[in-house]
Amino acid sequence: MKQRLFFSILLAGFVLSGCSRETYATFSGYAQGGTYTVKADLSGVRTPAAEIQQHIDALLDSIDFSLSGYNKNSLLTHFNAGEEIVPDRFFTEIRALSDRYRSQTDGAFDVASAPLFDIWGFGFTSDSLPDPQRVSAALAACKEEKVLNFNAIAQGYTCDVVADYLHSLGVHNMLVDIGEIFCEGVNPAGRGWTIGVDNPVDGNDTPGADIKSIWQSDGSACGIVTSGNYRKFYIKDGKKYAHTIDPRTGYPVTHDLLSATVVAPTAAEADALATACMVLGPAQAVALIESRPDLEGYLITSGGSWMSDGFAARAQMTDIPRK
Repeated sequence: MKQRLFFSILLAGFVLSGCSRETYATFSGYAQGGTYTVKADLSGVRTPAAEIQQHIDALLDSIDFSLSGYNKNSLLTHFNAGEEIVPDRFFTEIRALSDRYRSQTDGAFDVASAPLFDIWGFGFTSDSLPDPQRVSAALAACKEEKVLNFNAIAQGYTCDVVADYLHSLGVHNMLVDIGEIFCEGVNPAGRGWTIGVDNPVDGNDTPGADIKSIWQSDGSACGIVTSGNYRKFYIKDGKKYAHTIDPRTGYPVTHDLLSATVVAPTAAEADALATACMVLGPAQAVALIESRPDLEGYLITSGGSWMSDGFAARAQMTDIPRK
C-alpha cells in the first residue's frame, strides 16, 4: 500500500504552432475517495465534450464497483468475503498486472498482502500494533491470496483506462490526474506537462503548498507517481509506524526513504513501482530504477536526494549510495 501524493499542474506561458488553448477541455468530478481532473486537446475529435464527460464518469463508476475495497457492493468486496465472483475486465486486468509487478519486484509489491495492511491499521480495518503471532498468521494468509487490496495500483490503472478511452477518440495531448498521473503530448501552453513534487516532511498535508522539485514531460506518454510515508502513519508509545508494510517480512519499513517518484510507460506501472521502491529502501530502489532504460526516478531520504539521469527536474540533488 502507498500514500498517494498529489501534484501541482503548472502551465508554461508559450503557445506552440498548431496548438491553441481553445481546443482544450477540462473534465472533473469525484472518484476513488477524491477528485479527478482530465485535461485533453479535443482538436479533431467529433465526440461532444458532454458525452466524453459522461463516458469518463461511467468508466470511473465501473472501476469503483469492480476494484474498490470501500464499496460494499464491489467485486473486490465480494471476493474478499469469500464469495464466488465473475471477474470483469478491470478485475482481470489488474490482477494480471499485479502478478507481473510482484514478480518484477521480488515480492516488494504484492496486492495479496491485504491481511498485513489490515492488522497494522492501514487497510480496511482500524487495528494496530499486532503481536508476532498475528503477523505470522497474516503472512500465511497472504500466501493464500484470498484477500486482496488494490490501493497501491488502482488509481494508476484507472488513469491508464481513461487515457486509453481518450486515445480511442484520437486525443494525443492529455493529462489524466486521478490521484496519480498519466500525461502525453503538450499542455494548453504548448509545452510538456510540468508536475510539482511535494516536499516529504511531516506537516506538509496540503498538496502543492511546499514543492520540493518540478518535473517536466518531454511529451512522451508516461505515468508519474509518488509514494511516501510522511502523510499516513501513527505514533504509539513514542514510536512512529509508517504505513509502508514490507510484504516479505510483515512489518513496517524502517529505512529513511521518505518518498519515491517513478516515471514509467504506464501509470499503473509507475504506481506499483513507486510502492515497491518505498518497500525496498534507497539503495535497492536506485538499483530497480537503473535496471531499466524506460524508468526514471526521484528519491528523497532524510539525508539527501537522488534522481536518475533522465528525470527532467529543476532541483539540486545529492547521491544516494547504490547497492
